[in-house]
Amino acid sequence: MIELPIISELPSIAQKKSKKPDWLRVKLPIGEDYRKVRTLVDQYKLHTICQSGNCPNMGECWGAGTATFMILGNVCTRSCSFCAVKTGRPPEYDEDEPRRVAEAIFLMGVKHAVITSVNRDELKDRGAEIWHQTVVKVKEISPETTIETLIPDVKASWDALERMISAGQEVVSHNMETVQELYRNVRPQARYERSLEQISRTKAYGKRTKSGIMVGLGETRDQVYKIMDDLVAHGCDVFTIGQYLQPTKMHIEVAEFIHPDIFAMYKEEGLSRGFMYVESSPLVRSSYHAERHL
Repeated sequence: MIELPIISELPSIAQKKSKKPDWLRVKLPIGEDYRKVRTLVDQYKLHTICQSGNCPNMGECWGAGTATFMILGNVCTRSCSFCAVKTGRPPEYDEDEPRRVAEAIFLMGVKHAVITSVNRDELKDRGAEIWHQTVVKVKEISPETTIETLIPDVKASWDALERMISAGQEVVSHNMETVQELYRNVRPQARYERSLEQISRTKAYGKRTKSGIMVGLGETRDQVYKIMDDLVAHGCDVFTIGQYLQPTKMHIEVAEFIHPDIFAMYKEEGLSRGFMYVESSPLVRSSYHAERHL
């Protein structure tokens, strides 16, 4: 009988593939400002994408007294393969949420607020009225606060889009999330051309427009350049690029950890192709340094 050799290196190879490189290490959230934000979020029973999305910058942003508020609950009707937000049938939305969000922003002394939401495809208006009332209420209580709204795909409900973006916010963001070739696997309920049209219509309404993608999902550089060109052609002003990080083993795997030098190259490439601002580094998320994009 021939004895086959035992190959002990295979587990270590697998571990090496999944191990995060040093440039993705982040500091633990600590400090008085962090605790203040945490207390207000808990006290007002608010949802933040910082928590629901497992954002790696939560410690830095909360430590600086800022947070990205998530309205319309914390259960999404979509099931994107990259996203840590819970998916399912959401409960009834809270009509008092606009007031609570606005009061928390006032108490935090936020100069630039970022507001996002889950998808609410089961609602006829996609949640547009709550979006509108939230921005209006923030402006009433904190008139000096500037606002970026990171809005979901409205599924070509253009009346809902207009209601979402007409409340006085300065920046409207809608993330493409990935290159066109990966949409079926990464963002199956969305449509690439439809999201581009949403950005184009937002620009036509007169808003500063913004979008972002993740890399490390298996895209090529040429595909990244193509989405840059498509976004610029559809009126996008601000572009963000960050490393995809797998939230759980149930989500799509990381195909590659992109080196910081490549992110620097993407930034220069994006600026040369016509974006007004480009945020590009491994830990960048769509609301990172949002106050710079006014």
